[in-house]
Formats: sequence, structure tokens, C-alpha cells
Amino acid sequence: MAIRATLFSDPACPWAYSATPALTVLRWRYRDQLDWQLVTIGLRDQAGPPAPPGGYTPARQAAGARHFRDRYGMPITAAPRARPVATGRACRAVVAARLAHPGREFAVLRALAFAWFNSPLALDEDEGIAEALRDLDGVDVAALVAALDSAAVEEAYAADRARARSAAGGATEFQGKAAVSDGVVRYTAPSILFESADGRRLEAGGFQPLEAYDVLIANLDVTLERFAPPQAGPLELLEYFRAGLCTQEVAALAAGNLVDVDRAGAEDALLALLAEGRVRREPLGDDAIWHAAA
Repeated sequence: MAIRATLFSDPACPWAYSATPALTVLRWRYRDQLDWQLVTIGLRDQAGPPAPPGGYTPARQAAGARHFRDRYGMPITAAPRARPVATGRACRAVVAARLAHPGREFAVLRALAFAWFNSPLALDEDEGIAEALRDLDGVDVAALVAALDSAAVEEAYAADRARARSAAGGATEFQGKAAVSDGVVRYTAPSILFESADGRRLEAGGFQPLEAYDVLIANLDVTLERFAPPQAGPLELLEYFRAGLCTQEVAALAAGNLVDVDRAGAEDALLALLAEGRVRREPLGDDAIWHAAA
């Protein structure tokens, strides 16, 4: 039986975005033995008025994004937006995808996060959401955007927000990884609840290193098959993850136990494959998304 992994996330959270390589490793390492569920947090439903001097401005947000880029390696374009952007409508898009295209909500979350950190799109507007999802396979973008204000999406999104705001008294709050929104204790992104078939549950609250997720899974079920990093280089990874990977994801996937992530080495291997015509490179921010050549 698979372990259920419930991910609490939001496309605008830099911590969740920075955890992408670790979560991608889990998807490779455990495959369909993890039954992923996605709960949107809805960090901000309203953008709010302009920040006072010294407050949280687009300039400060861009500087913070640069810090995350330099520390964790995900593609980020450190440029201020024209105005603050709320996250609620983008979360509704994730929920709408979950209702209309079960399983594709993770691809929608990923596309919105890439756009959030690498484009000036206003992702609290329907046009911005549609543009961010324009090339996404398996999603009817026009129908998804049209459904954002539907009763079904609103009900499901409200349920997500309520579930995300149920962290009081648990391990996430105990570890100091929770936050308070609307007067209640909520999970921060990217919290994950791991649940075994016999009902045992372990929490990885907020941002955690890959090893934290791995040790929780190991303590729930030692009968799982655990897939090792590929021996033949990154092409095997790109053939498995057909939607593509950024350089930091490839580097994390290639690292074995107790081996430091070698981003430079991963990029060198990818560039060698590019020179041979075996991969293609799609520029994104200060990095790229790499794909196996068609």
C-alpha cells in the first residue's frame, strides 16, 4: 500500500518553491508508492493597500527572492513587480485543475510557481493565470479560468483553506514551523503529512531538508522500494520527468546518500548532452528547464 503524502502549498511561497528539488527527489525515489494529495493554503486573498515605508514592498520581495535563488538554486528572476499580488486566485486555479483534471493540479501549481518567480505576470488576474498555463499539456486552460468563480471551486478552496488552518497543537506548531493567519494556526508551505495504510501519521512542517522527509517515510514503511540515483547520467531523469527539470532538480536527483549536491557538475553533464543534441534547453530566469530531445 502507498503512503499518502498531503502537501500544503501555495504558488507564491518562496520556501515551497525552494523545496521543489527535494520533492522531485521523493517523486523519483518512491514513484507511485507515495499517493500525493495537494492542499492550497491561500496566503493572501487580497493584495492590500501599498505598504508603508519600511513595509513589504515589491522591491523588498524581489530582494528576498534573490536570497532564495542564491541559497537554494531554483530559477528566479529577481525583479520587482508593478504592485503586490494576492495568491488566492492562483490557488483557486490549482483547485479548479484538481476538480477538472485530477492529478494535473501539481503541474498547474508548478507552472504558476515558475511564472510567479520568473515573470511580471499578475497572477491574481485571469489573463495572467491563463498566460502562465498556456502551454500546459492535459489542461483546458480556458475552461479552468472560466471555473474560478464557480460554486464548486469556491467550496473546495474554502475547504483547503480550513484544512491548512488546522495545525494547532501538532508537530508543525511544536517545531515552530507554523504561522498564524486569520487568528488561527496554519501549516506553512511546504508542510507534508505522511500517512501509512494502518493510520500512523507523521508531519514534516514547513521547509525541511530532503533527509527529514526520507526519515519519516522510512519510519512508516521499510517495505517500500527505494530507487537510487541514475547511473547513466541526467538523460534518464529527463526521460522520466517528461515535463522537464531545472538544473537544481537534476543536481539533487543525481546526488547519492551523504553526497553533496553538485550543481556545476550537473550543468556540465546537461551541456554535454545539449551539444550532442540529446536534450533541449528552455531558458527560465537565471537558469533553464531541461527536456529530453523529442
